[in-house]
This record gives sequence, structure tokens and C-alpha cells, in this order.
Amino acid sequence: MSDTVLIEKVLEGNDHAFRLLVEKYRNDVFRTVFAVLRDQKEAEDAAQEVFMKVYTSLSHYENQGFKTWITRIAVNHAIDVKRKQARRREDVVDALDQQALGSPKDSVEKVVIAEDQRRLVQKKLNEVPENYREVIYGFYIAEKSYQQMAKEQNVQVKTIETKLYRARNWMKRNWKEDDFS
Repeated sequence: MSDTVLIEKVLEGNDHAFRLLVEKYRNDVFRTVFAVLRDQKEAEDAAQEVFMKVYTSLSHYENQGFKTWITRIAVNHAIDVKRKQARRREDVVDALDQQALGSPKDSVEKVVIAEDQRRLVQKKLNEVPENYREVIYGFYIAEKSYQQMAKEQNVQVKTIETKLYRARNWMKRNWKEDDFS
């Protein structure tokens, strides 16, 4: 059955037709989302959310290439998820900063210095290649164990160890101690 026929049936209320569309495109959607998120569990969740968006937006589809349309939805959704993850990381860093700052009685100078250091660390962290950034953040800032990070990223502990080793080597090659003062 063609996509056009299936879409018409879905719009008429045939849920089975939508299941057929999901079956036909689920691998494409998953691969697209995974390419952006690089995390299997996050990609699985995002792929399901993409299909919910497709279902609710199907009445707006204008018969101009269904696969292209669904892929565009998948990419946009994956980018949104990635942005939310980044915001969550920033919130964690901000919360850690608040803890580190201590009581309001602390001097203004201490607060300003801590804020400058936070900005500098965030800037330097953004310089790190993306494939290392997550392990550096997880281990040094969020203080997660290798096991926690391996579980979250759905990889072996050895993979986390290797990434962290390579990330440290990258930092040794590209950063100087003076960069942080």
C-alpha cells in the first residue's frame, strides 16, 4: 500500500494504517534521531515522540514526500531534545555553583570570582570535542561513576574509561594551566 493511501486511511480514523506507517519508517526515524542524540535510550524515546507528532500533524501534511516530511520532524525533534539536555546540564552546573558559593554572607569578590571561574570552565568545556565533552562533564562536574555513565550512555564501562583517557590526553595537548587563571 502506498503512503498516500495509508495517510488517507489514518485521516479517516484507521489506526491500523498508522501502525503500518510506523512499521515502515521506524528504523529511518530511529537512525535519524540517534544520529543527533547518540544515546540509544534517548533515541528510542524521541522516536516514539516523533511518531506522536506525526500522528497529530498528519492533517497538515501536503503530499510532498512523506519520508522527507517525517525525517524533518525527526531531526527537529532530536535537536529540541539535545537542547533540553544541554539546558539540564547548565542547570546542574548552576546548582553546583550555588552550593559552592555558600552563604549570602560571603564577600561579593568571592561570588564574582566563582562566577568567572564557572564561565571559564564552561567555555573551556565547549572547546572539547563533543564525543569527549559528555564524559568530562559527567565525571568531573556531575561527579558520576564510570558505571553510571556507561549505563546512561548504554555502553561498556571500558568505553567510558577509554573516552575519559582520550579526553584527558586531548586536554593535556590543547590546554595550558595558564588558560585557567
